[in-house]
Amino acid sequence: MPNCLTLKKSNCKNCYKCIRHCPVKSIRFSGNQAHIIDNECILCGHCFVVCPQNAKEIVDQTEKAKVLIQSGAPVVVSLAPSFVANYDGVGIEAMREALKKLGFHDVEETALGATLVKREYERILQEENRDIVISSCCHSINLLIQKHFPRVLPYLADVLSPMQAHCEDIKRRIPGAKTVFVGPCVAKKDEAEHYEGIVDAVLTFEELTNWLKKEGVELRQEKQPDEHSLARFFPTTGGVLKTMAQDAPGYTYIAFDGIENCIAALKEIEQGKIHRCFIEMSACVGSCAGGPVMEKYGHSPVKDYLAVARYAGDKDFEIDQPEAQELRKHFAPIEQRAALPTEFEIRDILREMGKFKPSQELNCGSCGYNTCREKAIAIYQGKAEPSMCLPYLMEKAENVSDTIARNSPNGILMLNDQLEVQQINPAARKILNLRSESAVLGDQVVRILDPIPFMKVKNSGRGIFNERTYLAEYNCTVEQTIVPAEGGRMLLCIMRDVSEEEAARQQKEDIRRQTVEVADKVVDKQMRIVQEIASLLGETAAETKIALSKLKESINNE
Repeated sequence: MPNCLTLKKSNCKNCYKCIRHCPVKSIRFSGNQAHIIDNECILCGHCFVVCPQNAKEIVDQTEKAKVLIQSGAPVVVSLAPSFVANYDGVGIEAMREALKKLGFHDVEETALGATLVKREYERILQEENRDIVISSCCHSINLLIQKHFPRVLPYLADVLSPMQAHCEDIKRRIPGAKTVFVGPCVAKKDEAEHYEGIVDAVLTFEELTNWLKKEGVELRQEKQPDEHSLARFFPTTGGVLKTMAQDAPGYTYIAFDGIENCIAALKEIEQGKIHRCFIEMSACVGSCAGGPVMEKYGHSPVKDYLAVARYAGDKDFEIDQPEAQELRKHFAPIEQRAALPTEFEIRDILREMGKFKPSQELNCGSCGYNTCREKAIAIYQGKAEPSMCLPYLMEKAENVSDTIARNSPNGILMLNDQLEVQQINPAARKILNLRSESAVLGDQVVRILDPIPFMKVKNSGRGIFNERTYLAEYNCTVEQTIVPAEGGRMLLCIMRDVSEEEAARQQKEDIRRQTVEVADKVVDKQMRIVQEIASLLGETAAETKIALSKLKESINNE
């Protein structure tokens, strides 16, 4: 898992919302938990934004920043220009005043570094005659190209990001300085860790806000415009282009925001459809002003854009441009380790998901993957499980329930809350002398059964269990159980035909009664005989009477 993102396993409810929103499907599921795949993740932060359980957490580097301050070195903050959208009505001077109270040496705008970067882009277009140049300001876009579009890597501008360019400039001007970047981005934490020695710590706006609150530092409302601040436009869509001269001969200037749009453009570049372009790419819709931390906690696209636009000037910051070599940055491809299955293996997995022909591949996207084939590949790579397919699960559950209902010896009826028959199995049709389901489906239960027990269960919410009832119309006796289902919206009735048991019980009762009557007759006859020969039998007669009485009692007790 990326070091800047953590997962609270107890909070992950296996809802698949993160994989549905992950543009590169860099999440795997194991043990009903989501896991981020490090070498595929581009750290766009979408999973952090959409997680309904807040199971994704950004690693807090506040303590790291505090340790830097305690070291005694001058610690300078590089503040992302989107801060004016996050802190309404607060300008750079008010931020500098507040952050100095936390112990920082100084606060500068990352837009200074953006000025250096855009000038380098202009130089490359004018002097190096490249075919396509893609801006390298957004670390998520850089990762997207390094990990998923390595063939496009030669077109990615080999230039530091504004954060890096600014922090390098700070360290050139202030000997021994440490730098802390503050912004709305998750990916910047990874960029700082990967390119060591430039940015010493990265905080999100949320982390800074919490720190200010904990120390009781309030931000003063103050925002003074400055004409020399054109690069403050950088965190908006097309913001890089707004700051550039756009006068390189033969070039077209284009801006894309949102990963889906950027992926579409990268595919066209791979296919050779685009030439002589400078392309600004931002992973977040609305660029950095729509960063994951801002979006999670109340992003307002129009308001945020206006806040940035009103604070930006119309001239460049006055800052010395370093040599081009000092702004160089090397990008290497990041290898994907996941193997691809063969066509036979894909079809085998599709069959495991209950998809035996193309028409069964619904491509509904409920699992998070765009197509069933993509899902099958993910299963092969150990990222997904067949059970993530909602239609498959529903069909499986319906098949199981239908199999049970069809083969159950008990009659099964399902009624809705209007007491209309919704389902009836073969055993119930046999009990009720019905030829087919259509003869009763959708009709009121009163057509076939006494509705009173059903009304009692519906009104009370309490079930009736094993109540023996004689159905005179059908000349049978059933043990009837009626219980509420689906939160009371449905009623389930199970009928067990006990007609044979009832007949056997009645037959046994008749035999018992007849046996008692015979025993009575025998006793009476014996008594008459006893009376006639009483003088001869003496005590023997009394013993015979007792024995016959016990036989009668025994039969009655059965």
